[in-house]
Amino acid sequence: MKSKQNGSQFFPFLLPYNSPMPRVILHLDLDAFFCSVEEVQNPSLRGKPFAVGGKPDERGVVASCSYAARALGIRSAMPMSRALRLCRGLIIVPGRHRLYSEYSEKVMEKLRDLTPLVEQISIDEAFLDISDIQADKTRLALDLQRVIQTELNLPSSVGIASNKLVAKIATEVGKKSSKKKNEPPFGFTVVPAGDESKFLAPLPADMLWGVGPKTNARLTELGIHTIGDIARWPEKELVNLFGENGRDLWRHANGMDDRPIVTEYETKSVSQETTFNVDVRDEKTLEKTMREQARDVARQLRKNDLAGKTVKVKLRWSDFTTITRQTTLPTSTDNEDEIFHAAVKLMKSARKPNQPVRLIGVGVSGIGAPVRQLSLWDVGSEKSRKLQEVVDALQEKYGKGVIRKG
Repeated sequence: MKSKQNGSQFFPFLLPYNSPMPRVILHLDLDAFFCSVEEVQNPSLRGKPFAVGGKPDERGVVASCSYAARALGIRSAMPMSRALRLCRGLIIVPGRHRLYSEYSEKVMEKLRDLTPLVEQISIDEAFLDISDIQADKTRLALDLQRVIQTELNLPSSVGIASNKLVAKIATEVGKKSSKKKNEPPFGFTVVPAGDESKFLAPLPADMLWGVGPKTNARLTELGIHTIGDIARWPEKELVNLFGENGRDLWRHANGMDDRPIVTEYETKSVSQETTFNVDVRDEKTLEKTMREQARDVARQLRKNDLAGKTVKVKLRWSDFTTITRQTTLPTSTDNEDEIFHAAVKLMKSARKPNQPVRLIGVGVSGIGAPVRQLSLWDVGSEKSRKLQEVVDALQEKYGKGVIRKG
C-alpha cells in the first residue's frame, strides 16, 4: 500500500492498533534549520533566495541556504563568492549560533515531552524510540511535526522505521521526493517492519551509511549501483573486498541495524575553535581569542560539573597546514585562567614570530568529575570558585556580556 503525503512517500503501518508492535524509531530532521530560524525572526525573508554564512570577500562559506536559493544551485559548504555568482541578488545573513541553539533546545524539549528516549545527533536532528507509546505511530509523528510547525514555526521532515539506519534514510527519501521547489519539503516517510530491504533496494548505493566517495567509486567499478545490488552480493565477498566494513555494508544494505537509542554520551573533551575571516598575525588578537575560548570551555565544564587534565591547542596556518599541541596539568581543572595560560604557552611554543594564523582552537580532554580538597591554605581558591559560580549563573540568565573579569 502506498500513498502520497506532503509530496513524499508515506507507508502507513498496517498492524491493528492493539497488535504487538516491533521496535519503532522516529527520525526528525529540521528543514533548512538556520534559515528557518532566520525566517521566524524576519518573515520578509520567506520565499527569497538567501544564505546564512560568512562574507564573500572574507572567505565565507554557505552554512545553510533557503529553498529558493537551493533551486538556483546554491548548496551548504559552497564558497559564498560562488553562491553570489549563481545568484547576484542573494541575501547574505550572518550566522547567529546562540539563537539556533536556543531554538534547537526548544525542539528537543518537545521531543522529550513525548518520550525520554531521545538521541540528539546534531543541532537539528534526533532519533526517538516510540515503541512503547500506546498510540498510532503515524498519527503521533504527524502530530509532532504539526506541533513543531505551529508552536515554533519550524518545518521538519520525519522518517519512521524499525531501526535508526532505515529511519534516517526514510527522512532523506521523503525530502528528495518532495515536489516543492521553493519551500520546505515537510517530508514524511514510514517504512513498515519487514519491508526494510524492499524499501532500500532501489535507492542509490551512496545513500547508505558507510558509503563515501571512495567506497562508492569502488562499488561502481564492480557494477554495484544501488543498495539492492549490495544486498545481493555474498557477505563473504564484500568482507574480502572491504574488510570488516564489507560486513557492515551487507548488513546495512539488508536493513539491519540493532543500535539502541543513546540518551547520554560520556564527555571526552570540550573545545572551542575560531576561523578568522582574515589571517591574523597580531599576538594580542590571538591571545584575546584564546582567552574567550578558554572562558567558554571552562564555563561548559563547570556547567556539567566536570574538569579536565589535558589542555590542547589547535592551529591552522595560512597554507591550511593544521597542527595540535597538548600539555597535561598536575591536577584536573575547570578554571579559565589555568586553561588560558597553558594554551598560550602551547601556542607560543608552536608558532613562529609573526606567523599568520587562519584558525585557532582551545580544548580540554582527560575529562572527569572535579576533585576539590579544601585545606587551610585553599580558602582563596575556594572563594574564587564560588565567585565564578555566581558569575556563571548571571551569564546564564542575562548573557555573557552582563559581567566578566576586569
